[in-house]
Amino acid sequence: MMRIKFFLGLLFLCSVYLVNGNAAKAGFDKSAFYNAMASDNMDAINTQLSVIKGSSIPEKEAYEGVLLMKKAGLVKKANEKLNLFKSGRLKLETAIKKDKTNAEFSFLRLIIQEHAPKVVDYRNNIENDVAVIRSNFKTMPPEVQQAINDYSKKSKVLKPL
Repeated sequence: MMRIKFFLGLLFLCSVYLVNGNAAKAGFDKSAFYNAMASDNMDAINTQLSVIKGSSIPEKEAYEGVLLMKKAGLVKKANEKLNLFKSGRLKLETAIKKDKTNAEFSFLRLIIQEHAPKVVDYRNNIENDVAVIRSNFKTMPPEVQQAINDYSKKSKVLKPL
């Protein structure tokens, strides 16, 4: 009888964990993320940061990093700009090192590199990122393909695919 109670309790805890995990994943919307990235709206960036911090998606570190770097371009204080950019860069580059085959990460990095001020020295991978995006475009999720198409219309280095 004791084993049955233990087993049922364990089963209950596992199901609660799985439901909560799926709910956290369900809260993230790539379209909303890319809309926030395309805007210069601090509220939209902060909202997406909150959503991502509360999620358990595998790309969490990359998305959070790129949002922090985007936010760095919107804040006024130089010290805050630099701190946000550095922490975001570290998160994104760590995610890229963990998953070198993720072409979406190359796209995220390209967005930042193309607009990063020269003083932060973050422009070394532009050509490689463009090549990765082009060669993997058809295998990316539809939301990412749409974001790439939208971005390429105003990009100086990534022409429409």
